[in-house]
Amino acid sequence: MNIQYKLHNLLALEYNCSPEDFDRGKNVITESALIDGRRIYGSEKYFFHMVTLGGNAVITADPCLHPFLKDYAEGKPGHWLFEIPNLLPIEAELNKYSYSLTQTHHMFLPARHVCPMISLPVKWYYGEEIHSFYGDERFPNAICDRFHPERPDRIVVVALDGDKIMGMAGCSEDAKGWMQIGIDVMPQYRSLGIGTYLVTLLKNKIEEMGDIPFYGTSVSNYHSWNIALRCGFKPAWVEIGAKRKNE
Repeated sequence: MNIQYKLHNLLALEYNCSPEDFDRGKNVITESALIDGRRIYGSEKYFFHMVTLGGNAVITADPCLHPFLKDYAEGKPGHWLFEIPNLLPIEAELNKYSYSLTQTHHMFLPARHVCPMISLPVKWYYGEEIHSFYGDERFPNAICDRFHPERPDRIVVVALDGDKIMGMAGCSEDAKGWMQIGIDVMPQYRSLGIGTYLVTLLKNKIEEMGDIPFYGTSVSNYHSWNIALRCGFKPAWVEIGAKRKNE
């Protein structure tokens, strides 16, 4: 089973659709549902969530949005729905229900194996060993803000300058076998290749364990994009959702 097939199966759980829906020649709209095995980022059903793998769009949403979405998405190339001019009407419709769009999430999957180009002292942490870092404001991306049993932090690797942490890469298991990687490098140690080094180490470790590493960033964070590309990731899918206003 290749990684793209596994991605289709994972997203099908989250978008309440069939894996084949991501390869259709038209956009697909479904009613949102909470299905076991999905990535869990909240306890409520999605009010609106949209994804593209570069072709059509699959949208899962509350039924109250379906008449608007069916009319709006009809005949449009799915990947173009993620451009600002096409998101504005969706934002206006969401506002009627006191919701607003989130940022777009640009997601990456492994494309090739990469060997680290440098070597630094590192230390590994697993499971509950990571908990001592919770609350440390230096690591907003590498680990969660606290322990989340539905998507626990599994592995952390830190690069050390003596007893000082230069950077940290960590992964949370967002769905069974799906490890999302995050990275934080301390300001005084940036532009030295430390982020690329740590993400490469962690990506390789996850693959050695038989799990799937994935990586996400925003459309404009090209420093993060370049880390992903240097570590052997490739762009794989884009998502956007909705949140209640003032959340």
